[in-house]
Amino acid sequence: MEMKIRKNRLKTLMMLIAVTAVITGCQSGKPAEKESGTTFAKDALTPFVQSGQLPGAINVFYKDGIQETACVGYADVAAKRPITMDDVFMQCSQTKGFCGVTIAMLVEEGKISLDDPVSKYLPEFKELWVLASNKDGVKTLVRAKNPLTIRMVMNHTGGFPFEISAKQGNIKGGGWSGGAPLRQTAAIAAASPLLFEPGTKTQYSNTGIDIGAAIVEVVTGQRWEDFLQERVLTPLGMKSSSFRPSDQALETQIEMYDCVKDAPAKYRLQNDMQQRPYNDSHVFASAGAGLWTTANDQLKFYKMLMNLGVGENGVRILKEETVKELLAKSTRPKGMGGYSLGLSAPEEDKEDSWFGHGGAWGTNCMVNWHRKELKLWVVQLCGNPRPWDAARSEAEKKFFKYVIDNTDANAYTGRTK
Repeated sequence: MEMKIRKNRLKTLMMLIAVTAVITGCQSGKPAEKESGTTFAKDALTPFVQSGQLPGAINVFYKDGIQETACVGYADVAAKRPITMDDVFMQCSQTKGFCGVTIAMLVEEGKISLDDPVSKYLPEFKELWVLASNKDGVKTLVRAKNPLTIRMVMNHTGGFPFEISAKQGNIKGGGWSGGAPLRQTAAIAAASPLLFEPGTKTQYSNTGIDIGAAIVEVVTGQRWEDFLQERVLTPLGMKSSSFRPSDQALETQIEMYDCVKDAPAKYRLQNDMQQRPYNDSHVFASAGAGLWTTANDQLKFYKMLMNLGVGENGVRILKEETVKELLAKSTRPKGMGGYSLGLSAPEEDKEDSWFGHGGAWGTNCMVNWHRKELKLWVVQLCGNPRPWDAARSEAEKKFFKYVIDNTDANAYTGRTK
């Protein structure tokens, strides 16, 4: 009897440890550095994990060397697998910023100019047509007057649709990581009518970013994904980022779910825009979306942007001025909203300005280089509602106020040096 009681107590203790790990732990091969000791995000998100509405999430707040890291819930609810900083996930449109960095590199090196016509590198774009009207099934086209520039394709003012026809999500093999190689994507885009005169309006477009990547391929003589690997991912130590994650990596995948109002999230096998299998021959690299990564890897990229081109490992990727002028502030004409090169950015870069990007399944990372601040969010969720957003926003305010005010200085003893 006594042995049975001991076993039951041990079982109960192990269950409590497991639940605590799910709510508070960030299991990772890399120990956290200069953790704040605060739990603002964990406290805000835990009720939504307990209700099942939020399957799992990773949240990081960072301020000038102090970081709060929270991993709450599961990467796989059915398997009860806790979410961790080393789990791979689809970052979707956050891939655009990676293309922006490769374009900025070539500008910095004098190999291209943002105001170069795209046709200088991709001749098929020399003559473009704009859709003037579409009435009773009859399309009227007019010749484009403005030259299409690299700047336009990278800041969504080029006039391209979200995706070309060959990459529509309802087509098997289509979507962000399937459908066509970059040069073929560019050729199809050039043969299709633009939605408006280049440079006169905005239309969020994966296609434009893919055209930018195709230019990188022509200029460098390398596949864009190889150039990205050589010049960005490897130097920053981003070993878990890939357009074709291995079978072993996919064992740690953060699974996808649909948001459900006032009820637990519902498991979703896949989304039409990024279809299983994720690493077979149908997968082509897309600069508009498609790069898989981990929270630890993503932090390395965004901390490089926050630190004006220098990775946390000390490797310089870009010059300070390149980040300030081409990535941290808008490259669009005035009055057209803020967007730089594959990154959301303010029209005017001020002390309280943030730049970065989000992804379709809810991921987001934004940085402020002036104040050395960062906020990262990782989920894999489709649809709405997302009732935890307000709670997380309040947690964010508390963290940055706490660090800036240094109200509880004793909590930082030995941590801020």
